[in-house]
Amino acid sequence: MSDIIVPSLGESVSEATVARWLKKVGDAIAMDEPLVELETDKVTLEVNAQAAGTLTEIKADTGATVAVGAVLGVLGAAGAKAAAAPAAAKKEETKEQKNSAAGPEQVQTKAQAAKTPSDPFLSPAVRKIVDDNSLDTAGIGGTGKDGRLTKGDVLEALNAPKSAPAAKAPAAPAGPRSKGDREERVKMTRLRQRIAERLKEAQNTAAMLTTFNEVDMSHIMALRNQYKDSFEKKHGVKLGFMSFFVKAAIQALKDFPAVNAEIDGSDIVYKNYYDIGVAVSTPTGLVVPVVRDADVKGFAGIEKEIGDLGLRARDGKLGIEDMTGGTFTITNGGVFGSLLSTPIINPPQSAILGMHATKERAVVVNGQVVARPMMYLALSYDHRIIDGKEAVSFLVRIKDAIEDPQRLLLDV
Repeated sequence: MSDIIVPSLGESVSEATVARWLKKVGDAIAMDEPLVELETDKVTLEVNAQAAGTLTEIKADTGATVAVGAVLGVLGAAGAKAAAAPAAAKKEETKEQKNSAAGPEQVQTKAQAAKTPSDPFLSPAVRKIVDDNSLDTAGIGGTGKDGRLTKGDVLEALNAPKSAPAAKAPAAPAGPRSKGDREERVKMTRLRQRIAERLKEAQNTAAMLTTFNEVDMSHIMALRNQYKDSFEKKHGVKLGFMSFFVKAAIQALKDFPAVNAEIDGSDIVYKNYYDIGVAVSTPTGLVVPVVRDADVKGFAGIEKEIGDLGLRARDGKLGIEDMTGGTFTITNGGVFGSLLSTPIINPPQSAILGMHATKERAVVVNGQVVARPMMYLALSYDHRIIDGKEAVSFLVRIKDAIEDPQRLLLDV
């Protein structure tokens, strides 16, 4: 017999919430089989069985807050008898107490009520008479089997002399509708709480400002269409737009190092490495896994890593190390149809680039009005460390690289 323990949750994470049990008491467990999911303020992780056996007891139910080292449950030997579930035992005990407290007559009455249908079964002939005459069957005594209404019962009630209708009371004025049954209260997940804290922290701490520009996507779309099939055939991954923006951002970060820096007390920490965070939407909230050393990766390497991180994020398989240490973040609201937004900085970073939906718009090119696929770009930045001129120039640098993608290949 062995305890199922909350494992180490990563740096600065001391407790978690039991998201859900993947096994129930009495289930046979194989070694390394996932038993329970824990949710921290950063990731969702699985706790696996350290040995084969039987889940004999669950000590931390779904929704419970547990610290590192706490006992989640007990894993017994194969075929071990499961401990009785406290909640189920208590429920059964309460039911028996209620039955014993009720007198014999009360118990019998309840049994009879359970057997007698509240709405007696009506044959098609009886149902037609009832419906045609809008009869209320509740006031008609049934003489059929088990108290069911017969055609004779209904006709007799229909032909019986009707008493004068009682005076109808005036309708009370309708008051405001109750909101209680139209609201649902759900506890925030740890991840959602942490997202809320970090976003508010960014707004309270940074002198945040956003600058905008627009980029003509014609050339990058043409390049992608020309090489996407051969690219996928050679590298086994689709060529997307995100790798172009990651490469363009790295070029701009090298030209404007303050955008890749962070404030630490009274110091500015300039980072000469480029770990680019790519925001990913998951069912539990927004997470930002990091592409490490993106400056030394090619387009295929970046696309493969973004695809892998995105898949693991949606499956809840990211680790703490996958989401820490980023120097700059890119978020793409365009995949959801966003035309324009002001993204919030991911602290302690100093800037974030927002991509948006590509839409054909009328623009002036060489004195002619033409339709071009255009995207709005937004750069939110911390004005304490990045001046307006740097922010605007940084965004123009990205625009130039996207509109002339050969710059990315020649690093000019």
